[in-house]
Amino acid sequence: MIHNKKPLSMIEVMEYAKANEGNDVLLHYLKKFTKISGEKADKIKESLIALNNPKIKDENIVKIIDFLPQDKEDVNKILIEANLNEDEANAVLNIIKGN
Repeated sequence: MIHNKKPLSMIEVMEYAKANEGNDVLLHYLKKFTKISGEKADKIKESLIALNNPKIKDENIVKIIDFLPQDKEDVNKILIEANLNEDEANAVLNIIKGN
């Protein structure tokens, strides 16, 4: 039964999986692809929310944390539907590089 429909980053999924036994295969997979710690992911998430940009939704924040784009082109590829301008994309990049 679905209780909550909330997008989760891979690091958040890994934290949930650690809390439950029998998820060794899932944890192994997630460890391969997670690039940052949970603490750093939380800081990035808080900073992105603090931008108060209505174009950047929760689903977009999760994508940013999972992929950690390194330039404006990557940001725009990840957030195609958001259609960020140059200043907005730079703000996202500054948050990633600053954390």
